[in-house]
Amino acid sequence: MRRFLVGLAVVAVVVALPADAAKKKYSHEDYFEHYEGTKTCLQCHEDEAVSFFHSQHYQWTGETPAIVNADGEKLGKKNTINDFCTNPMPAWIGITKNSRGEILSQGCSKCHAGLGKIPSSELSREQLENIDCLICHASGYNRNLYENEDGSLEWKPILWKNQVGMDSVSKRITMPKRTSCLRCHAGSGGGPNFKRGDIEYELADTDRTFDVHMGTDGGDMACTDCHAGSNHRMQGRGVDLMGSDHPGGPLRCGDGECHAADPHGKELLNRHAARVDCTVCHIPTFAKADATDMVRDWSTPAYNEAKDKHVATITMGRDMEPDIAWYNGTVWAQLPGVPVTTGPDGVVGMVVPQGSRADSEAKLFAFKIHRGRMPVLTEDRWLLPINVEEFFADGDIDGAVREAAHVLYGVEDIDYEWVDVKRYMGIFHGVQPAETALRCLDCHGPDGRLDWAGLGYEVDPLAAALVPSH
Repeated sequence: MRRFLVGLAVVAVVVALPADAAKKKYSHEDYFEHYEGTKTCLQCHEDEAVSFFHSQHYQWTGETPAIVNADGEKLGKKNTINDFCTNPMPAWIGITKNSRGEILSQGCSKCHAGLGKIPSSELSREQLENIDCLICHASGYNRNLYENEDGSLEWKPILWKNQVGMDSVSKRITMPKRTSCLRCHAGSGGGPNFKRGDIEYELADTDRTFDVHMGTDGGDMACTDCHAGSNHRMQGRGVDLMGSDHPGGPLRCGDGECHAADPHGKELLNRHAARVDCTVCHIPTFAKADATDMVRDWSTPAYNEAKDKHVATITMGRDMEPDIAWYNGTVWAQLPGVPVTTGPDGVVGMVVPQGSRADSEAKLFAFKIHRGRMPVLTEDRWLLPINVEEFFADGDIDGAVREAAHVLYGVEDIDYEWVDVKRYMGIFHGVQPAETALRCLDCHGPDGRLDWAGLGYEVDPLAAALVPSH
């Protein structure tokens, strides 16, 4: 009898384990019963929503202390032009289909942390309820574009008609994970790793040989470990981004918080670190898993038969060596409504890092240089955007240019031409461990990767040091 009771106790424990495991408690399980949109979050987090409303993630504009020619104007992707998707305002939200009825695109708001309304600079309840808190903070959340009864379009959770499922997902609130950030940042520009070159979906679950910081067997760091600031303001800034979210300067590896200014065991390497950023040696290549867009020529439309979609002519690259240039933390930017400035090479610099060998504040940094062809007004020489969504469907690049020019500048019956452009984009992710970083002869010597003359040196400094003095 005693043996039987012991057996029953063991069975009871074994049976109880799955039931206990099924009772996993989510972080916000006790705070609300049913999720009813952003207004549910606002019941407790209105102050946080207000701070997010003012952030660059929501406004898509920000302060411009790093843009030397901005004259204090707030800038961002909402009111400037880039050489990828050009400008979001001509195609903010909409469902564009090909001739087969398949969805080609849903507007630039797809990667905005809102529910579809254009962000306004004026704070209102409507704007606060437009914030999509779950896109960053809920594990397992996904959304799609739906048409409301009044014909307006809105980004909604794919579970919006499934209250039980929606309640479950909305209670799994966490700090943003790598997968949360990558859903927008890795797919920007039209495809996986198209835009940045160093922000790949691979970073969601990788090892230290791919990225020593984010590798699960390395630092296993989240994006927020480096980039989270106070009041929803992100620290750090891509070299070519217009607005800055955080009032401080650029993120530095050697500021003492993570690494010392002299992090190496060899003094020779530490002397290099005074003028050579970590990225130069520790990111030998970018676009390691997915190819990246290196050239986007909007003047020569192409047709993707498999997708029944019209596209720009895009040249992709994989395992690309970064270009190296001086950078002091500021850039010059080609702004809309200002005549384009053509460099000595005949190319319009969209974003150009400032600094030189003579600038004590400058260091050598690693860059992706993106090239393209963009339209400009023939007379005023203003850079023009393109309604890319319209073009994807009908292939009429001329109509797409004219439509976007009207939206951005209010001009009609324009004459325009095409110019070559280039943009410097910082490479900061995909950091290699010391054992696979560059070695001396990767940069120095006859087969080195640096353009010494272009960097302001008469000869390779190592070669100069080895010449006997007389």
